[in-house]
Amino acid sequence: MIGAEKAAYWLYQLFTAAIFVCPFFLRVAADPAWLLCAGVSVYALGITACIVSVMNFARPSESGVNRSGLYRLSRNPMYLAYLIFFLGCVLLTASPVLLGLVAAFQIAAHWIIRAEERWCVEQFGEEYLQYMKKVRRYI
Repeated sequence: MIGAEKAAYWLYQLFTAAIFVCPFFLRVAADPAWLLCAGVSVYALGITACIVSVMNFARPSESGVNRSGLYRLSRNPMYLAYLIFFLGCVLLTASPVLLGLVAAFQIAAHWIIRAEERWCVEQFGEEYLQYMKKVRRYI
């Protein structure tokens, strides 16, 4: 990591910790019912996407560049899954504080992702550059 990416890394760690601690002080909002249903659905989608993306990550191609599963749709499906999962938590708790933490987390994560992608270009060269042309960073 270089420059502001180092600060973003520490902010990412701080916001991640805050996101995990904050729900201990919040309650699930059961009313209105549609918000509860939406929250459960988004939460479940996030957990499922996280599990699938980790499983896909564990099986890269021979070259090391992973283009299978969710990596066909997004270069960063794990980060996207975290965002979806955390947004499910926001909906379940209807917490503007948690929403703010998730937004800050995502901004910091973007800097981390840029650093990781730079590393991938250095590591995998032209193959990763071609992958970047075909697959979007998020969705």
